[in-house]
Amino acid sequence: MTPAEDAQLALLLEVSGTPKPGNVDRERDFTDLRFDHFLAGAVGAGPGLRAAERGAPVGEAFEQAVAGMSQQEGGNTQFGALLLLVPLVRAAADGDLSPEGVARVVEDTTVEDAANFYRAFDHADVFVDDPPEDAEELDARRGSEAVPAVESRGVTLYDVMELGAESDDVAAEWTGEFERTFWAADRLAELSGSVPASALGARVYLELLAREPDTLVAKQHGAKTAESVRVRAQEALEGGPEVVEAFAESLVEDGVNPGTTADLTAAGLFVALARGEVSV
Repeated sequence: MTPAEDAQLALLLEVSGTPKPGNVDRERDFTDLRFDHFLAGAVGAGPGLRAAERGAPVGEAFEQAVAGMSQQEGGNTQFGALLLLVPLVRAAADGDLSPEGVARVVEDTTVEDAANFYRAFDHADVFVDDPPEDAEELDARRGSEAVPAVESRGVTLYDVMELGAESDDVAAEWTGEFERTFWAADRLAELSGSVPASALGARVYLELLAREPDTLVAKQHGAKTAESVRVRAQEALEGGPEVVEAFAESLVEDGVNPGTTADLTAAGLFVALARGEVSV
């Protein structure tokens, strides 16, 4: 399979994993966001992922992927995952799918890449935190309206990720050589062969959640809730399938969605698939 195809498969395997506490999976839908929306989003992202594989600029490929992803009725399904996958696909296509290889891809991004990143917000309603006080003009919620500020300040897409790295796990991956992504890929490889790939994803999702608080939960519900979810994830891992199921149901009922952890899981699945360490 090509890197773009591996990326689409990673998105499909990620949403197919169950139970995946707090997220849409094969057995759980949200009121306005369903399993089939994620399937459609993965298909729609294909042209942008193939553009990244062909060597298109990261920002251009990302906006195209988000535009395609958003062509379903559920809205934002995989924005964060695509922000991880596009540079990973590019690194794989360049023949260097490694922490150093993807670091080179993101560090080489340009002002135009940043502009296209902001334009991507015009396609999907994405929950984001407030920008730093000295960067209000760069508030991602402004979408394409922020492009003049991006251009006047001369900030690259990597610079934009640096602004959010302390409070957002996806941005932290960009500035930290995709450390958690490659940890997840290594863990998937260790577990591979014992259970189906989608079940592997659900297991590693829970392990990621138990290791560090999810930053989307922290933004939406506060740091205390995010830490509580982390502790409960660890307890679920130790308690077995029934405890995991109860944990999954409770997060959905409470409206707590560790979506950033799902993004990291999709990225890890891609790396493991592309390296031939997980197969379907």
